[in-house]
Amino acid sequence: MIFTLSYIIASILFSGVFLLTIVYFYVHLRTEGRLCNLIPGPKSYPIIGNFLDLAGHPEDLWHAGRRNSIKYYPVWKIWAGIWPVVTIYHPDDAQILLTSTKHLEKSVIYDLLHPWLQDGLINSKGEKWISRRKILTPAFHLHNLREYMDCFINQTNHLINNIKSESGSNGVIKELMPLLTTFTLNTIVVETTTGIAIEENDIEQYKQSVYEFGETFIYRTCRPWLRSEFLLKLTSKGRQYQKNLNDLHSFTKKIIEKRKRYYEETGGKYLDSSMSPDKKDLQPIQGIQKAKKLSFLDILLSAAERNESVDDRGIQEEIDTFIFAGHDTTGMALLFIILLLAEHQDIQNRVRAEIEEVLADNNGEVNFDNIKHLTYLECCIKEALRLYPSVSVISRKIHEDLVLKHCYVPRGTTLALRIFDTHRDPNFWPRPNVFDPDRFLPENSLGRHPFSFIPFSAGSRNCIGQKFAMLVLKTFMAGLLYNFYLEPQETAANVRLLPELVIRPAHSVDVKFVPINRDRC
Repeated sequence: MIFTLSYIIASILFSGVFLLTIVYFYVHLRTEGRLCNLIPGPKSYPIIGNFLDLAGHPEDLWHAGRRNSIKYYPVWKIWAGIWPVVTIYHPDDAQILLTSTKHLEKSVIYDLLHPWLQDGLINSKGEKWISRRKILTPAFHLHNLREYMDCFINQTNHLINNIKSESGSNGVIKELMPLLTTFTLNTIVVETTTGIAIEENDIEQYKQSVYEFGETFIYRTCRPWLRSEFLLKLTSKGRQYQKNLNDLHSFTKKIIEKRKRYYEETGGKYLDSSMSPDKKDLQPIQGIQKAKKLSFLDILLSAAERNESVDDRGIQEEIDTFIFAGHDTTGMALLFIILLLAEHQDIQNRVRAEIEEVLADNNGEVNFDNIKHLTYLECCIKEALRLYPSVSVISRKIHEDLVLKHCYVPRGTTLALRIFDTHRDPNFWPRPNVFDPDRFLPENSLGRHPFSFIPFSAGSRNCIGQKFAMLVLKTFMAGLLYNFYLEPQETAANVRLLPELVIRPAHSVDVKFVPINRDRC
């Protein structure tokens, strides 16, 4: 009996290995496999490919990617088991990929986001993506962003006052990540995206769930067997994942329900049901003397009322997508901008001088009209985004053979674009690791490759909210630098990075805020 059982187990194992061996040779010997193997990359092993390289800590994964980008410039590949993954970062190759109209579908990695974001703008494809993009674009026209400036200013002043209340004349050391994610969540959720105020406990729970979901995302990316929802739920990680998912959806459902109740109570008079996505600006409702700005959620509710391919699930998808994408990317951008300016006192003083000059006629307050004159501040923001783009890697599913400048990518391949390495290519950025905002002065930007700087991606699937993000970043940094000197507690180069949904520090990052006494100025 024991012998028979052992024989059956051995037979199953042998059959499995035999089948995997056949699949391995089939994949590698067919045309697509042979073409991928012409691309350089780290050594892979039969059947498992490079999974041993991927199974380590996320920090190790990040460093391995950086080393491969340097060693195999300008393109390299790995085998994720039997699936080829080609990585590019040269601007010429980035341009070919991002301007293509055939390779718009996100890669299989984004499927891991589907239980949370479902078919929101990040994950959707084809006609659904085109329709949603058309509906949502008017919310981000610069003219309509003017309506949100009061919210940006109020949230900035609220944070500044909180820091001042904690600091004496010598200043206070604050951990940046919780400070900034709370600010961006309030800015994104209150008025701009949903028009709903949220409880502090809900914000803290949401932030923790996003962080833990990101950890699980990377964990599953490197363990293909856990891409199965069924197998994941059998693990302790899966139970945490399910709780995070429930918390994330509960957060946005509560917001949507509150906004719907508001319109029921007001008879829907502020909901612009006459708004057309073809119109350039949001139009006030006839009969209401004062136009009320419409939040991102209002636009979705209005589209649903007009039966424009958006139902309750569609509203949930887009709100989940924009609250996550808007707050996390902006928060990480602010963290590195502050860290770099604290480290480089000369640049900090120069940009503060510009801010003081521009805001002198408005009692130190930024507004929609004077913010456009903060040109050197914008250079500083862009240089920080060059060094630390919030989304460091994007990837696409290649359904048709794609000819790039530096390689031939066969169909069936996952193609990853490492924006982080594109931004540090020494062939396009002299002294690439040096923080130098002068790179973005107009005279120094002439003739620069248009795809050497793509912090918001590029092409038709670029970030719809990039003008919104830049307005938030400039408003916040102008207020912060007008009110505080920033003193470093560590250098940006020493921050250990994690490649999660967005790039983020692997540890706490602190900066000292020293209040500026304007009475003495």
